[in-house]
Amino acid sequence: MLKLGILGLGEGRSTMSAALASNKIELVKICDASLEVCEQRAKEFDFPHYTTSYQEMLDDVNIDMIAIYTPDHLHANHVKQALLHGKHVVCTKPFIDNLHDANELIALSASSGKNVFIGQSSRFFEPAKRQRKDFEAGLIGDLITIEAQYHADHRWFLEKPWALEQAFKWLYGGLSHPVDFIRWYLPNIDEVMGYGMISSNGKTAGLKNEDTMHFIFKATDGRIARVSGCYTGPTQPAQRDSGMSTILRGTVGASQADYHELRYAVTDKTGEEKIVVWGDSTLKYYFRFEGQSHHAGEYQNYLEYVSDCLESGQTAYPDIKEGVGTVALLQAMDRSLQTGKPVKINDILAEFGISTATLQA
Repeated sequence: MLKLGILGLGEGRSTMSAALASNKIELVKICDASLEVCEQRAKEFDFPHYTTSYQEMLDDVNIDMIAIYTPDHLHANHVKQALLHGKHVVCTKPFIDNLHDANELIALSASSGKNVFIGQSSRFFEPAKRQRKDFEAGLIGDLITIEAQYHADHRWFLEKPWALEQAFKWLYGGLSHPVDFIRWYLPNIDEVMGYGMISSNGKTAGLKNEDTMHFIFKATDGRIARVSGCYTGPTQPAQRDSGMSTILRGTVGASQADYHELRYAVTDKTGEEKIVVWGDSTLKYYFRFEGQSHHAGEYQNYLEYVSDCLESGQTAYPDIKEGVGTVALLQAMDRSLQTGKPVKINDILAEFGISTATLQA
């Protein structure tokens, strides 16, 4: 049984629920800089083993893996310290907020023999799991293109002071989900081009960075993909639209996975359309708290997947190298927004001395 410590109890709330509900995970200790938050989670889950000292968690020999859900700019140091103390790592997306520490972390993971798994939770949601299974079974043939989007009416975010700070970017906080789907199916993205803007609602609120974005990607083999994200305006009802959707178009079929709606459709090589809609029991497994703002079910799925991989000696994906590759892609997207020009991923990697051979090894 994998023995887990959790750092950061905001998003880590879902991970607490996931670990405590799993027969493959033993939750050993939780940690947050806020004593009040620690006490709140301890009471909510009837779990008394908490600390405000990360060092105390690092020194706990009973912990095999630390799950990190702290602010993005702290990830690199928190991951580094965990590896130095002989712990496996789960780190929420985005893995790191820049690439300065990428080579050091990759080398440290290798030298320590400890695994780093990137918590791209959307891969572990029911429609996405089914879509991937059908794709790998060849139901739609060879992939021609992929279209992914994440559109949400998050105007309530504009009331949060931190969302109006220069450091907050929807590119990383929201669009990283559909971007991960692009890399899942087309890992060798060569170039990206995108445009973005701050909507009227965002400007009125004082938003500093783009809340409306559209991107086109080109892979090394010439295939293309697109991603869009819009976050501060109304959306269509779920019967006609999906908050997050991924469409695969193949040589003999196509499929569509709709996230929040728990809906999946595939038209296979016979031309027959199959539609799957999961019910309330599945919804309650994935979303255990108020609304659909937490992801406990997805986190339980990926924690158990990581546990199985460690037990069998396999690599759990997305791993540290894939995490670095995704950050490089996001930074290329960010630069394209600022320059209005296409940006090559290898140019971003080269600036930080990261070789493609390192990521592919």
